[in-house]
Amino acid sequence: MARNLVAGLLVFVALVVQVTVLNRLPVRVVPDLVLLVVIALAAVRGAHAGMIIGFCAGLAADILPPAGGVIGQYALVLCITGFVAGRLAAHAPLVATEVCAVLAPALTVGVGALITDDGVGWAYMRTVWPWVALCNLIAAPIVLWAVRRLHRERRGQAVLMPSWRRI
Repeated sequence: MARNLVAGLLVFVALVVQVTVLNRLPVRVVPDLVLLVVIALAAVRGAHAGMIIGFCAGLAADILPPAGGVIGQYALVLCITGFVAGRLAAHAPLVATEVCAVLAPALTVGVGALITDDGVGWAYMRTVWPWVALCNLIAAPIVLWAVRRLHRERRGQAVLMPSWRRI
């Protein structure tokens, strides 16, 4: 239960920092902190948890002001990204984090094109996506390190189990 609270708190802080700080910077592109936190949590916790965390974080990002797109679009992107990051992280967590951080903005464009969102398209892919991918690529190892430090399991502590068996 504590792991879920830490994950929820990390996603909440990432949403607040993204909306209040990063999106208001006077630069053209910024890293997607919510995406990076979902990828890092999926790398730490696995594919199933990454998928659930990604869906919840994406849904929260979809309804958080300034919401301008279709509700559920970013939830689908983060759900798929969390699952893929959790699967790939079993073999190489840093590589999985970097690959998902670069390809997730392209997945956002693809999902936007499927539902005919006018804000994204090939012009976005040519002009903005490389810069967003580069920002995510630079910030991904830092976010992965921070999430691992905050989300590590405590060894050697007594664990209360609902049954008589202890693992």
